[in-house]
Amino acid sequence: MLVETVAFVLIGLLVGAFALAGLPDHFPAPRALTFGTAVVAALVSGVIAHYALGGALPAVVLAISATGSALLVSVLARPERAARRAGAHRHGAARHAGRRRPA
Repeated sequence: MLVETVAFVLIGLLVGAFALAGLPDHFPAPRALTFGTAVVAALVSGVIAHYALGGALPAVVLAISATGSALLVSVLARPERAARRAGAHRHGAARHAGRRRPA
């Protein structure tokens, strides 16, 4: 179980790093919160999967750990804030497509 615990922590760190590297504008919260959420989610989901499967199928347990971590980290994402920072409004193009500027 010790080796799996280390693997769960590494999975959490990788999920947090990929989230912050891939979509940095979507995570306005501090980096420590994103990494902490990823690690704790990987540990909890991995331990639950380990006991639910009785210690068998370690590859499945690791996959469940990564999935649980990614799902909980995605809760922290704020894409609407990223769109505002980029200068584009989320519904701007569709909402103003038929309007003309006054001459």
